[in-house]
This record gives sequence, C-alpha cells and structure tokens, in this order.
Amino acid sequence: MPRFSANLSLLFPEVPFLQRFGEARAAGFTAVEGGFVAADPLFPYEYDLDAAAAELRARELRLLLFNVPVGDRSAGDRGIAAHPARRKEFRDGVARAVEAARRLEVPMLNCLVGLRDSSLSPEEQWACLVDNVRFAASALAAAGLTLLVEPVNTIDLPGFLLSRSADAVRLLDEVGAENVRLQFDVYHLQRMEGNIIATLRALLPRIGHIQIADPPARHQPGTGELNFLSILTALDDAGYAGHVGLEYKPLGTTRESLLWITAMGFRLG
Repeated sequence: MPRFSANLSLLFPEVPFLQRFGEARAAGFTAVEGGFVAADPLFPYEYDLDAAAAELRARELRLLLFNVPVGDRSAGDRGIAAHPARRKEFRDGVARAVEAARRLEVPMLNCLVGLRDSSLSPEEQWACLVDNVRFAASALAAAGLTLLVEPVNTIDLPGFLLSRSADAVRLLDEVGAENVRLQFDVYHLQRMEGNIIATLRALLPRIGHIQIADPPARHQPGTGELNFLSILTALDDAGYAGHVGLEYKPLGTTRESLLWITAMGFRLG
C-alpha cells in the first residue's frame, strides 16, 4: 500500500503556510514535504523554522524533504548549481539547508539544478553541476542526509538543464556518491518522455523519492491522462518502500482533491 505525503507548497492553499501542517494532519497525513522556498539569496527560507518545528511536533508529522535554496526566484532563478559564477552562493546555500534540515529533522534535501545559460558552453555548465553536486553530496553525507536531484520538464520551464531521466542517471553516475538519489516526479517525466511504469521499474534502485500529479494540468490523479491505479500498484509490486509525494495543484478544495485516494482503494496514514 503506498504511503502518501502532502506537499505543502501546493496542497492546502486555502490557508496560510504554517496552518497547512494542521490541515494535513487533520486530513490523515503523517508525512509532509516541501513548503520551504528561498525568499532571497540572503534569507534561505521565508518561514520561521522554529515555528515550523513546533508545528511538526504538535501535529506528530514528519517532514521528508525540501529544496536547497534556488537563488532569487523573483529574478527567474530555478536553481544555481550549474552556474560557475555562483558557486559560492550555491555552496553557502547548501550549508544553510543542512542546518535547516538538522533543526527540522529532515532526512532529504532536493537540488534543483537551474537553467541553461547561453553565455556558457553546455560542457562548462555540466562540469560545474557535477562539481557542485559532488560538494553537496559530501556536505550532506557528513550530516547523514540524502541529496535528491530532480528532472523538470522544459514545457513548463523552458531551458531547465536537467529534464530527462537519462540525464539524471548520468549525473548520479558522474558524481559517484552513495547518498545522491533521483527524485522521480511522474508529472515532469510524463511530459518529457512518458513510459512511466517501465521507467519507474528500471530506475527504482536509483530513486530516493517519488512525486505525482496528473498531466497535462498538474491536478490530482484522475483529472488527466495517466492511470495512477496502475502506476501505484506497479510501485507496490516492485517493492518501493518510500513515500509518494502529492505535489499537485488541487482542482477544487484540497480535501475534495484527496477523494481519489479512497476511490482507488488506498488510504492515508
């Protein structure tokens, strides 16, 4: 039976962020993820970490992961790991993310690698990415943490540097660190390459976390083109033991958007 986690960046938008912990617990979740984004390069996370830690304890929730700071989102940044001129900024962000993970008892951090820079050669950006991910892997290993790398589709985010599962596997192979794993986002990889069940089965030994949303509109399962009963059953049959993150934009209220879980014979908690 799949175990589901609530992505607080997208679920429960009906209430302010810190109230989403309580909403998630009331809905039946025991694990949450996301929700912490960089406000700007100097302040890695816009929400009070002590307040978030208190909410997690009060609600008896486990926070599974959040992102390493991605740079200045208001300026278009979607990760800076592949930008040679911003190497120090990236590495400082890794240090702050590790400290935040320690305070929130989080086992995994996700690295969004960033956009293609036309002023640089692809080889130069790739070399920087490998070097920075190797650095991050070492820093996280010292803290007992897992680093995730996530392919993102270039339909929604043109120019994203890491967009296919094969590229992510190449990155993992070149970094060569045991604690670096693939974050397999079904929505992004369906938009880029399809063949989800076969790809999940083939890559399962490299996967650290899975997230789902139904293409093409990124709403809850049952609203788009994928058969999530088959996908989630295949995951169970393959022995996947991690959580499946619900990272979708709810169509209707969040509570209404969760009805697919019991309709497909699954449950929360």
